[in-house]
Amino acid sequence: MKLDFFTLLSALYLILLVDAKPKQCRVVNKRQVQAAAQNPFPLPTSTSPLDPSGFPTAATTSTRAWPTPTAFDYSRDKIRGVNLGGWLLLEPWITPSLFENTGNENIVDEYTFNTLQDATTVQRVLRQHWETWIVEDDFRQIAEAGLNHVRLPFGYWSVPRPNNDPTPYNPDAWPYVMKALDWARKYNLFVILDVHGAPGSQNGYDNSGQRMGMPQWHTNPINVNRTLDVVAWLAQTFGGPEYANLVTMIQLMNEPAGFYPDLLTVLRDYYQRSYWVIRPISDHLLIALHDGFQPLSTWSTSTDVPDPANTIMDTHIYQIFNDPQVVMSWDDKLKATCEYGNTLASYTARSDGFRTYVGEWTTSYTDCAKWLNGRGVGARLDGTRAGSTFVRTCEDITGTMDKFTDDYKTWLRRFWDAQTIAFERGNGWVYWTWKAEIADEWSYSKGLEGGWIPRDPTNHIYNAC
Repeated sequence: MKLDFFTLLSALYLILLVDAKPKQCRVVNKRQVQAAAQNPFPLPTSTSPLDPSGFPTAATTSTRAWPTPTAFDYSRDKIRGVNLGGWLLLEPWITPSLFENTGNENIVDEYTFNTLQDATTVQRVLRQHWETWIVEDDFRQIAEAGLNHVRLPFGYWSVPRPNNDPTPYNPDAWPYVMKALDWARKYNLFVILDVHGAPGSQNGYDNSGQRMGMPQWHTNPINVNRTLDVVAWLAQTFGGPEYANLVTMIQLMNEPAGFYPDLLTVLRDYYQRSYWVIRPISDHLLIALHDGFQPLSTWSTSTDVPDPANTIMDTHIYQIFNDPQVVMSWDDKLKATCEYGNTLASYTARSDGFRTYVGEWTTSYTDCAKWLNGRGVGARLDGTRAGSTFVRTCEDITGTMDKFTDDYKTWLRRFWDAQTIAFERGNGWVYWTWKAEIADEWSYSKGLEGGWIPRDPTNHIYNAC
């Protein structure tokens, strides 16, 4: 059986995990020595795939000297931000034209976008998309809208890694991450680096890069170790003073499917191991854990991290992805939103509760956006999704805002106010998403233009909660 070099290195790392006794001499700083005394997992070594020194240095690609933003106090200030979805990790519903233009209905995610087209075409189309979907002026508008954070989703394949670590994906998006950091620094925005796609897929959704029936990330230790590689490299690159008060948070993984018990077990272990990868390198970076679609009450700072300092929980709150939620009345959705606020307040007040922010949410109250449930998959509301029942047409509540009635826009504003009020009973929120080609009800930028999202995010007209 032929094994590539990375596989051999990953196997060596697994051996090192079993026997964590020091076997080498190397120069470490004081913080690393202190952490090593408590660390049940080995620190990265020069022979480990987790050694960030084995990767190219991306920090050198950012050379501008913009002023550093003022420090953000996560214990007091509220996160108010927006996701840059569909930019560095494709999602068919955000940019359907990219997928339609392939002429191939089997291209349903970034994985098939890469594997079912020739590499030259993929490179040309992706580069054009990266250059134009998000530009500096977007960051200016985000800052002018009173927001203080951007969450930057990307796939593991975009993070610089050894040349002998091939993936099916085009790996060339990283320079645009560095551009985003320059622009964020210029406009005084804080950045959440979000590992949105993990090897093998952590949830089976197209937003992980690979749509499949069952996620495979947790089934192979090599997948987990590759994800740890990414986390280690991010910490090494952005954990120093150059990026302090700019890159403030690393999200260990987006939306892992914790409703599968075997995945949840691996996930909890991965969170522990990620902590010990990051903390010897940086003690100020916030470590963000996603709740894995589990109730917040199941997570505890006493058991799920070695030390709760500078950790934060990310929960995503949508009211559209199952049949009971789709048929809820507007008033019932407002009541449910206020209950979410109560949950956030009570959980974050617990002695062992994580500080918690809502990392994704939307003003949309339906799943009507084209391909929101996947390319070729219909919506629950209008009965076009297999197994669903018609409730009402989607025609006037998705697409471009010229079809939206004044009553509908008023509802979107009420829903905006209720959610932002409720979510700030926790530690704040990051809206999904800044732009979408033909789903204005999801678009923060179109909401600003259409008036259902205020220019000042603290300006509330309706006090539903």
